[in-house]
Amino acid sequence: MARNVNFDLSHPLMEAGLESPVDEEGVHDSFNQLIAEQSQNGGPTEAFELQQLQRDLDEEGRDGIAYLSSPGGRQRQRDMEWEDDERQTDSLIAERWSSATLKVLSSMPSRTIGRSRGAIISQYYNRTMQLRRRRQSRPAIRDFSRSARPSIRGYGMEADTTDAQEAERNKRERLVNNLQNLSVSDRVRMLRGMPLSVAEKSELRRLALQKQSHRLSSSKIPCCSRLKYYIIIAVRQSWYSWLSFLHSLQLWQVALKRVSGRFGTGVLSYFLFLKTLLFFNLFLFVVTGAFLVLPQAVHPPVLSTARPAFTGLEFLTGAGYFSDTVMYYGHYSNYTLRKGCRDDVGGQNLSVSNGTSLDCVSKHHSYNMPLAYFVTIGVAFFVTCIILVYSMSKSFGQSFRIDKSHSILAVKVFCSWDFKVIKRTSVRLMSENICIQLKELLAEVNHKNIMNTVCQKLSRLMVHGLAWAICIGSNTACVYAIYWFSDHMHKNLQLTSRSTTKDPLLYEASLLAPPVVVSLINLLLPGLFNLAAWMEDYESPSVRTYVAIGRNLMLKVSILGVLCYHWLGRVAADPKIIGLECWESFVGQELYRFLLMDFIFTLLDTLFGELLWRLFSERVLKRRRMPEFDIARNVLELIYGQTLAWLGVLFTPLLPAVQILKLLLLFYIKKSSVMMNCQAPRRPYRVSQMTTIFITLLCFPSFLGASVCVTYTMWSITPSTSCGPFRELKTMFQAGKRWVEELERDNPNLSPLAWAHSYLVEHPFFLFVGAGIFLIVIYFHSQVVDGQRKIINLLQEQIENEGEDKKFLITRLQSIHEQKRTPARRLTSQDSSC
Repeated sequence: MARNVNFDLSHPLMEAGLESPVDEEGVHDSFNQLIAEQSQNGGPTEAFELQQLQRDLDEEGRDGIAYLSSPGGRQRQRDMEWEDDERQTDSLIAERWSSATLKVLSSMPSRTIGRSRGAIISQYYNRTMQLRRRRQSRPAIRDFSRSARPSIRGYGMEADTTDAQEAERNKRERLVNNLQNLSVSDRVRMLRGMPLSVAEKSELRRLALQKQSHRLSSSKIPCCSRLKYYIIIAVRQSWYSWLSFLHSLQLWQVALKRVSGRFGTGVLSYFLFLKTLLFFNLFLFVVTGAFLVLPQAVHPPVLSTARPAFTGLEFLTGAGYFSDTVMYYGHYSNYTLRKGCRDDVGGQNLSVSNGTSLDCVSKHHSYNMPLAYFVTIGVAFFVTCIILVYSMSKSFGQSFRIDKSHSILAVKVFCSWDFKVIKRTSVRLMSENICIQLKELLAEVNHKNIMNTVCQKLSRLMVHGLAWAICIGSNTACVYAIYWFSDHMHKNLQLTSRSTTKDPLLYEASLLAPPVVVSLINLLLPGLFNLAAWMEDYESPSVRTYVAIGRNLMLKVSILGVLCYHWLGRVAADPKIIGLECWESFVGQELYRFLLMDFIFTLLDTLFGELLWRLFSERVLKRRRMPEFDIARNVLELIYGQTLAWLGVLFTPLLPAVQILKLLLLFYIKKSSVMMNCQAPRRPYRVSQMTTIFITLLCFPSFLGASVCVTYTMWSITPSTSCGPFRELKTMFQAGKRWVEELERDNPNLSPLAWAHSYLVEHPFFLFVGAGIFLIVIYFHSQVVDGQRKIINLLQEQIENEGEDKKFLITRLQSIHEQKRTPARRLTSQDSSC
């Protein structure tokens, strides 16, 4: 139709599966404009033609068989041969309406498009004439001779003339002449809006450009104008090249297209989620590196003891040589870093504790490390919260809109191909991507809800209950085992701290036991969940994925809850019992070990669960059956690792860098394993709301839990007295309070700032108010989106009802016509008999 088609596969409407109704109003308006222009410019003659056409359509005597058998009827019968060619598929012919009704219906604008090129060319000839009148003074169309003017005869009666092809050729020539006199933008816009085929549009464009180039070659172009054209073309090509270069800089663009084209949107959602987590950690790394790590590395503190030798085991344990570095909380200073006193104190950096002052340092720049540590962590979490809320709100708006597979199926079939793609590999990737998307849509369209009997429903309910009982029972047993083992390791640390002789390497190696046990449970228990899902035998693959996500989420949340209690309830409560001088650094080392062990066990799962299974299936079982990619387990592994990173950023400022390295390696390893060892789902399914669920799980259970733990640590737990930037304070939160008191002491005019800090920041009530505001914003946005979905549903129902109304009215008109024609036939038969 006369509308622009978007071929961008990444368009939000293409992702969400939306399709706007066909713009019939624009099509009708275009033909109404044609008739109006002809009636205004043509005078009484054209009006007479319209009246004559209407009288021809209203004649009742031509409906009979006798007229069709006459010579004039044969001519009219030849005019309707296209109806006989489409008799099997056209709904109008299938109803066996009368010829008069068919004439009226065939003259409708919606049924004229594509069958009367003469009318379309006449219409756009008039539009080009209007554009030329706006650009320059031209004679009106009524000043032309009647042979040079497009007549309304071409609209419905052109087929009756013997020189129809000659008239159409003349109209085409006039249209080409008008097109070449338009500007480039107007010409492109006019050609794009024509309801013609692509071949006809290309031919019109070629003819217009050919005549224009011939005219330009025959005339002499000034040198300045030629230079201007060359500059414009060069700038435009440079701009397009720059845009193409920026588009190619997108991370993992080709790899994601390959995954999507072979495995569909479900597996693609995992890699897109991994890419999102990478950007979150990159933001954390930039913030902590710029405001914490870099200043402390420039002004390192004086070490009280010698640093232990590097043994290589530090990469696994995170302890030993790494213990007293910028990687952990205990290395950071609790004083203000000064710049400029190097010459005054013999070439060494001078660090001044809080509350002291020196003459040489008062003239130079300073950096309050405790305040910077507190503010950096707080701002990083606050900005991350805003980004997460915005992402979740935007994802809700894109996913929970109207999403009907019947509608998007037509868009995918007719409007998905991008004709700008010319490379063979890109063409193959795009064809595979569209093929997978069509399979997913067809699977959703053909999905039927099976009606089960009461006994079948009861049996399925019992199977579901048994499966959930197995999952909950195994989850509870594993969580209790982790709780008992962590308590055992805590007591073991107490005994080790009291012993006089201990092997440092054996002590560090024993610290790997809790991460290994937890990672082993995270590896094995999802297999039990998959076995329970096999027992349940879900009909919908998407429902099975959502259930697996829920069960794995229950496991991860329980494990993280037990670990947080172990770190903040046992270790931080009395660190001297286990011989810890800096419990914050110990917790940071624990989080590093858990993050590293999670990555190692993920690699083992990829090796044994995917690669070895494929080799065993091919060489031993002699089958080409490969495992499917487990979306639920792998996504929850990502959320689990990201929660550890958010928990550890307070104790290990460089932990986001470790997480970035882990995600980069994990992407390439998982992508290679998926392409080599996995197969596409046997039953394709479309996961239109999967990304929204991932972002929601990342926000509420993951980020919210990490924020609560970090806030509790900063507000309530007493820091270590011998390490870290808050060693002289009762709580970490007092760093901001002390800074405000210093400002008030130095400048009494800033007393309102101290009042605002004491009432707005110190009280946790306002923190809960801010969190409540965020939740209210999310709720209202979801309600607005839900209201829009209901309105779109109502509008689509209204469109369907209007279509039914049209069919009903046409049927009623046909019945009334038959009733009026029957008495006339009776009178005719009586007259003939007489």
